[in-house]
Amino acid sequence: MENRYSANGLQIHLVWITKYRYQVLQGKVQLRCRDILREVRNSMDIQIIKSVASKDFNQLHLSYPPQLSFIEIVRRLKGLSSRLLLQEFLELKRRYWGNLFWGIAYG
Repeated sequence: MENRYSANGLQIHLVWITKYRYQVLQGKVQLRCRDILREVRNSMDIQIIKSVASKDFNQLHLSYPPQLSFIEIVRRLKGLSSRLLLQEFLELKRRYWGNLFWGIAYG
């Protein structure tokens, strides 16, 4: 797949973990998380070059236009996926009682 932004765009490699490293990104939860990340990708005009989802982390290699802030991209990816996963999967809501699905990121 050709990278739309390779000549004049930016790329970023993101890795974020589930809070407490619980291995909950499996089965339907993992598939739904992938779909949510694709929805964000489409709404923000970014391209996912490579994506790896393990049981307790997500890893993305993204390409995006220079007009976008990578902080806004991360905020939308983590925020929307966290909110929707906790709403749709009650077992996650019980485990993550503070409504925080992803671990705190440092950069």
